[in-house]
Amino acid sequence: MNLKITHIKYLTAIVGILYSTISFGQNNTGTTVKDSVKIYTENDIYRLTSVPIPQGIFLEVGGMTFLPTGSLAVSTRRGEVWIIDNPSMKNRQQPTYRLFAQGLHEPLGLNYIKGDIYAVQRSELTRLRDSDGDGKADQYETMYSWPLSETGNYHEYAYGPLLDKNGDMIVALNLGWNGNSESLSKWHGWMLKFSPDFKMKPFAAGFRSPAAMALNSSGDIFYSENQGHWVGSGFISHVAEGDFMGNPSSLKWSGEPESNITLKQSDIPDTGKPMFEVAKTVKGIKTPAVWFPHTILGISTSGILNYNKEGKMGPFEDQLFVGDQGHSKIMRVYLEKVKGVYQGVVFPFREGFSSGILRMNWGPDGSMFVGMTSRGWGSTGNAPFGLQKLEWTGVMPFEIKTIKAKPDGFELEFTLPVDEESARDASSYSIGDFIYKYHSTYGSPPINQADRTIKAIVVSEDKMRVRLVLDSLKEGYIHEIKAEGILSAKQLPLLHNFGYYTLNAIPDGDKVAITDENRVGVSMGHDHEAMANSPKSEVSQPLKKQDALGKHTLKMPASWGGKADLTITLGTLPGLKFSTDDITVKAGSKLKLVFNNNDDMLHNFVLTEIGAGNEVGELALKLGIQGEKMNYVPNSPKVLVYTKILQPGQTEAIYFNAPDKPGVYPYICSYPGHYLVMRGVIRVVK
Repeated sequence: MNLKITHIKYLTAIVGILYSTISFGQNNTGTTVKDSVKIYTENDIYRLTSVPIPQGIFLEVGGMTFLPTGSLAVSTRRGEVWIIDNPSMKNRQQPTYRLFAQGLHEPLGLNYIKGDIYAVQRSELTRLRDSDGDGKADQYETMYSWPLSETGNYHEYAYGPLLDKNGDMIVALNLGWNGNSESLSKWHGWMLKFSPDFKMKPFAAGFRSPAAMALNSSGDIFYSENQGHWVGSGFISHVAEGDFMGNPSSLKWSGEPESNITLKQSDIPDTGKPMFEVAKTVKGIKTPAVWFPHTILGISTSGILNYNKEGKMGPFEDQLFVGDQGHSKIMRVYLEKVKGVYQGVVFPFREGFSSGILRMNWGPDGSMFVGMTSRGWGSTGNAPFGLQKLEWTGVMPFEIKTIKAKPDGFELEFTLPVDEESARDASSYSIGDFIYKYHSTYGSPPINQADRTIKAIVVSEDKMRVRLVLDSLKEGYIHEIKAEGILSAKQLPLLHNFGYYTLNAIPDGDKVAITDENRVGVSMGHDHEAMANSPKSEVSQPLKKQDALGKHTLKMPASWGGKADLTITLGTLPGLKFSTDDITVKAGSKLKLVFNNNDDMLHNFVLTEIGAGNEVGELALKLGIQGEKMNYVPNSPKVLVYTKILQPGQTEAIYFNAPDKPGVYPYICSYPGHYLVMRGVIRVVK
């Protein structure tokens, strides 16, 4: 997550409620018997309600915590803490807001611990107390303070506090930004532990942007990480004391007397090999528990919420819900321990939130409260901030409940009995694997992609589990498991038909004996271009030429005689903006466009046909795992010219002829989600 501080509004559509019917079965005359079956959508199963926010309150949620009274305390990025009474809107009564504290420095964490509210500001852990009982904090007590860089770098965020199972508090510090992810002041890129008397000791290192922390049902700490330098894609991971999570910038402080880590920055090779391969030779590197494939299951991993006894959200107890700020949606994670190491699978869960998700908490009634903000960070949700309540309606979804690793493949567990015929059909599944590079470059494309072959399928007697025996498993790899053809016993399709399993260790145990009854001989031809759960189409094929110059011409054509009619220099501004959003050129003129990405995120420039900016941006969202390889530029005739995806600090110049037809031509950044706000127009005149 690359966080900035500029006000933005975003445009998108909230998912609507859809109903349809399916036909199945035949009678003895051979004609189709039509039975009306309701196909449930996310909206039918998980009801989403916005909590009203009074005009004039900018509830850009940074932290949330429920109080014993049932009121909700919310810290905002503008430095305020609000107490919201009746946030559940019981008896159809509106919630009321009262200002509890103000003047804080962007508090991105809040927790009610042992009778007090604790906030994590940029540079300190603060205790807020209302000593006179008037409903407002009158004591702002610094419990511990850490340094910030002299320039007050905007990227030095702080998160927490998390109360661990031993009664200690945990705080995580973001890396700064100076053209790269750097630890610009002491302990940034680390987790810090505070004893009950607030004595600090470093807990773990190697973090880039640890936007959230939570305990699972076993009391172990998990955190969410965001794509960036040394981070190929977002992930969640277990953190134990003394762990190094992979970003070497934090090792700047490993030589300090208090440090519990001996690794040095020079110990980490920048080879681009997968992280699990490097970890075999560099002892101390901890690999992610679950990778979240970039742009498929989010782009900016955020809040984590354990599904404990406080929640009521369907049949997924003890799993984790993980938010995404950039894509305004929530994923679901099932974890298991294999050979002492956490690993597991991530599934889609619920999309369509109004803004960028940052925090999630269980309400008193078991519903999920979701706090959001988008200013400067970008999101597919159209609001700059928001607070919404998610409720399970009681409808049982047909889902893949868990995927468990087996010594010879995977076992899929379902929430409802499956139709045995579809479950035994190998064409109902597609399975492949891939991984990311571990290097200093921002992010990574998927590498080493391969298909798997199903050798045998075993359906349990109760039809709740399906065992898939594969030709092989790749330890350390992400396994995409799709079950598009699976139906329930009542002929319902899956609500979500895919998941991504991170296989850190292959378990021991009994393998399935392959017999004539369970054997299949189907090679799973895997469509990597559809790994975003979208049908294969031309948009994910290589780009075609537009004209003699093409769509991505990097050298001035010789026919131009060494001179362009106009040179356009375009840069970026904080808050997902181009430096210029309105350019006028003459029809047919020879143009040189220089795009400077002076931002801290990945960006490109894509010029489209008249009125096609949104369409091209939406197509880019559907490219899935192939997106980065294609510079997130879909193969569409409505794409006129483009630059490649530029790393922070990179520049690229392209050459093209202005369209001959006068009109207003949109240009966008087609990196997933950015097109909603990062856009401008080229006005072509005669």
